[in-house]
Amino acid sequence: MESCLFIHGFTGGEHEISPLSQFMEQHNYRSRTFTLKGHGGSRNDLLHSDRHDWQQSAEDELTELLKTNDGVHLIGFSTGALIASHLSVRYKPWIKSLTLLSTPVFPLNPVEIIKTLGSFSMLKTYISKFSSTPPKATREFQRLVRESFSVYPHIETPTLIVQGKRDHLVKTRSADYLRHHMIKATQKQVLMVNNSGHMVCHCEEKDRIMNEVLQFIQTAGR
Repeated sequence: MESCLFIHGFTGGEHEISPLSQFMEQHNYRSRTFTLKGHGGSRNDLLHSDRHDWQQSAEDELTELLKTNDGVHLIGFSTGALIASHLSVRYKPWIKSLTLLSTPVFPLNPVEIIKTLGSFSMLKTYISKFSSTPPKATREFQRLVRESFSVYPHIETPTLIVQGKRDHLVKTRSADYLRHHMIKATQKQVLMVNNSGHMVCHCEEKDRIMNEVLQFIQTAGR
């Protein structure tokens, strides 16, 4: 049985990618999800972690999987996609495929985000999230975004890039930029989803997305 390692996003948790991880389990893939260091707890926990801690916690999970697997499929959501990109280069011989969901190559700033929110309830949610996120953590996220530009050109693993056209956190041109200007893998494709925002695993087209990811991983794993 092949394994998939799922990596969630900044200030998020396993729920962000749980529909896809459960779907892959149903199709005979071993799925591992976990919580990045500093996440899933208090504001203070996030304050006392940095991007290196987040990456190290993902690397620890990967190395554990590789003790019993010849290779692993990496699936990262948002900031998790950045971390997955780094790991795909560092552990290149053992990564069978790379799936990048809502990758923040060009993230929107807070003012732009507020302009894109479609309802008052969404606005309240994000204002609450911004206010509860330590500025230090946001700076660590921004550093990880910048550092990833030097990593993308070294990605040679088969790569699937999934991007929602209604994403209010990431500029949609991020996907095409990765495909045409950054990632050098010979096997790469972009899936643009018309009716999806940032949370691609929870959108109304999630069934289509999950089937596309499954098909891609099955092909890449041959």
